[in-house]
Amino acid sequence: MQYEMIELIYDGDYATITMNSPERRNALSMQHMLELTAAFNEVGDSNVRGVYLAANGHAFSAGHDFRDMAGQDLVFMRKMMKTCVNLMDTIQAIPQPVLARVHALATAAGCQLVATCDLAVAADTVGFATPGGKGGWFCFTPMVAVSRQIGRKRAAEMLFTGDVIDAKTAYEWGLINRVVTADKLLEESEKLMLAATRGSFWSKGIGKQAFYAQIDLEQPKAYSYSMEVMAATSQTPDAQEGMSAFLEKRKPNFQR
Repeated sequence: MQYEMIELIYDGDYATITMNSPERRNALSMQHMLELTAAFNEVGDSNVRGVYLAANGHAFSAGHDFRDMAGQDLVFMRKMMKTCVNLMDTIQAIPQPVLARVHALATAAGCQLVATCDLAVAADTVGFATPGGKGGWFCFTPMVAVSRQIGRKRAAEMLFTGDVIDAKTAYEWGLINRVVTADKLLEESEKLMLAATRGSFWSKGIGKQAFYAQIDLEQPKAYSYSMEVMAATSQTPDAQEGMSAFLEKRKPNFQR
């Protein structure tokens, strides 16, 4: 499809989806979210090994676009929220690792995007916030992603106060994987992506799916599920190739 609010670029084994509505601080309008979802689905169906989520302008994303929402009725708002949740689910459903490359402020649903991505690297000048706590509309859906990353007390602080936390704090709290100087953002993102996408593409895709399936299960159920997935996938060509390569002390030749 033709994209107006984002850019999708393929470069060898990787794709970059860039939010490109800087004049609106990459606010997530209905169109913007639909384009992002379409792009992630397109990339998910491709043979790239990993996906970057980036942005142009002075903000990574300011969250939902109030110009889309002000004065709308309940039917429209439910549709808007469903579109947002579908975007977040799509990011975690595609087989490739998704890495958020955060160069600027990420707030509300923009912070939710970062929390939803599998991995995140941020510049040390970046801030993160769920500002609904100090306004008139609480960050209900961002709460879901953020609280699953940083724990109850820290999530409650972010959500209730609405204050911005800096990148160092976001790293210490587990919201992001790396914090680097702005000039190292691209380099460190590529380094982490290369590490996260090595090995069997097929196995990594199943592994990502299994990670999100088991993470919130009770431990006995998580083990029961993971045990069956691990046993079943042991029969795949890549699993057998990995075992053989290890025993034969050679580099594995995985399928694409």
